[in-house]
Formats: sequence, structure tokens, C-alpha cells
Amino acid sequence: MALCLANSLVSRRGFVPYDQLVRYKWWFQHGYMSSTGRCFDIGAATAQSLDEFIHRQKRLAKKYDISLKNIDYISDPNLLGQFQVYCSTSGVAGNGALMRLAPVPLFFYKHPKEAIEFSGYSGQITHGDIKAYDACRYYGALICATLNGYTKDKLLDKDFYKEHKEWFGDKQLCEEIKKIAEGSYKKNGGYQDGIRGKGYIVNALEAALWAFWSDKDSFENGVLAAVNLGDDTDTTAAIYGQLAGAYYGYRKLPKKWVEHVYAKKFILNLSKWIAYEGKNWKQTDVILPSHSPSLDKPVSNDSETLYAQPDPELDSMLLSQQSRKCRNGSHGNQNLPDPGNVTTSETFNQASKPNSDAS
Repeated sequence: MALCLANSLVSRRGFVPYDQLVRYKWWFQHGYMSSTGRCFDIGAATAQSLDEFIHRQKRLAKKYDISLKNIDYISDPNLLGQFQVYCSTSGVAGNGALMRLAPVPLFFYKHPKEAIEFSGYSGQITHGDIKAYDACRYYGALICATLNGYTKDKLLDKDFYKEHKEWFGDKQLCEEIKKIAEGSYKKNGGYQDGIRGKGYIVNALEAALWAFWSDKDSFENGVLAAVNLGDDTDTTAAIYGQLAGAYYGYRKLPKKWVEHVYAKKFILNLSKWIAYEGKNWKQTDVILPSHSPSLDKPVSNDSETLYAQPDPELDSMLLSQQSRKCRNGSHGNQNLPDPGNVTTSETFNQASKPNSDAS
């Protein structure tokens, strides 16, 4: 799902929640961006939200006489602004909202307020509880600060949230996430002191930050610590890896692990595209919905504005081999071109940090 989110940010050159859900749907139905060519290990909350999204798409298609073939490509801002992309409900606070987060702060890190706002929205579309929303906002802020050169001590300072409230606007963190921001995870005993890598997003955030706090400046140590907590091991490690990866950088990842990563070149080039498009992002490249589920406002019937095919120069490269991927299980999207004049370390401006090779 992180690759789906990254592809959406790059292809749409900004934050378009509808397009993000479309790509999650492709993963759900066809294995888009999956290393195996099929969807596996999807959480119940995410599956329910995507089922609801598909249902709403069909209603929209019927209402405005849009073919189901084209419904994934609508681009009319008026129509997208009306579509209710928040497909979950309050009380849904699983860790799936947090495990895919990193592309958002990577893309928007030069704009901290937007990075944090969009981090929250990125989780809220599938996990509707305020705790999921705030966990994503807080973790997005940490990743954003990391890419802006903050030291580990500053990131984990108990006053980080208090000193950066302007980044969070007028929406304060809920009490459960605020306690974590104030250092509830700093427990030397780890598991013995109650740290748990469970599916509940509050537990997952606390566990990932405990692993980062206690990793002795080693990505490998942190991953193993997260996994050894048990329970939802892969998700806890994935959440840890987002912040730790941004902080320690690509060159400090264990080579014995990196060499086995599937579609590594594709992921590296995609990360460069995130850096490039994020650097050139403008606030006009955002289509956020209203909170009203109403679809009654008139929209254009002009097919040129109602929907559009993917960007011919980039998105088609991400989608062109989708059917072959579904047939033979190959990734099918490894031909993303290198932006060429963009290097990840240069674009993320990490020169001021001693660990300045983040990708």
C-alpha cells in the first residue's frame, strides 16, 4: 500500500485521496504493486473500507452516467470534491493506517503543516478513528522533522509536540497520542514493561517509537527489537522502518537485507520521483473532499473534464503491464525511468546531518 500511495503522489503530482483509494483498490482486486502479483495479508478494516469505496464508485458512476472503465480516472475537481473518500467509521483504529504513511511526509517535508495535515488524511480514508488520524499526524511530523535535519534527541524530546504545535494547526492531538509524544514509550524493559506490537494503532505507534529510541543507532537492532515483541511483527517493524529509514538513510540499511528486496531499482527510482515531484509541488495540486456525503451538486458533463486517462508520460508506465503482472505474478512496474538530474540525498537536503544519506 505504501507503493500505491507513492505512485499516486507522483502520478497526480500531489495529494488526491480518491486516486489513492483507486490504487488501493487495484492492489485489493488485482495485486497492483504487490511483490507476488496478488493481494495478501490485507487487514479487515482496510478491506471493509475498500469495499465501501467500490460501492460508492458504482453509485457515482450510475448517477453521472460514467462507465465503470472510466470511473477510476475521474479528474473533475468539482466531482472529486464532492465524493466522500472517508470510507471508514469512528472506532476503527488499526495499525494499517500507519504502516503505509511514509510517502506523504517524504513528498511534503518542505511544507510541514501540509505534510502533517495530509498524513492524517492519508490514514483517515480507511481508518476513521481520531486516534488513527492523530497517530498518522504525529508520526508524519517526526518523519518530516527527520528530513529537515533534526537530531534523534530532538525528535524524541518530550516537548517535541509542544514546540511544534504550529505544524498541527488548531487540531490538538488526542490524549492517547499526546502521551506517546510525551515519551510513554521510553521503557527500558520493553515487553516486560508493557510495550506491545499489537494491531491497535496506539500500541503499534508506541512499540515502533520504543524500538527507535532503544536501537543503539542501528537500523538492524531496531527491526529485530520490533519483531521480537511478537504479535503483529511485520507491521510494527514496517512502522519503525519508516522513521528509522528516513533517519539512518539508505546506505546504513543492512546490505544483507537490501540485496534481497524485490524490485529494488524500481523502488529507488520511485523514491527519486517522490523527491522530484515534492520539490516542485504547488498547493493547487490538492483535491480534498468536503465532509458532506452529498453528490447532488451539478458537475460538468464534458467528458474532457469529467474524467481523464492517467498521465501519458508517467502513469501509463506504472499501469501498462498490469494485466501481465496479474497473469504471471511479476511486479510489472519496474520500468519507471530515473529522473536523472535528481539524487535522493541531494533532494532531501540531508547534508547538515551526520547520517545524511536518507532515501
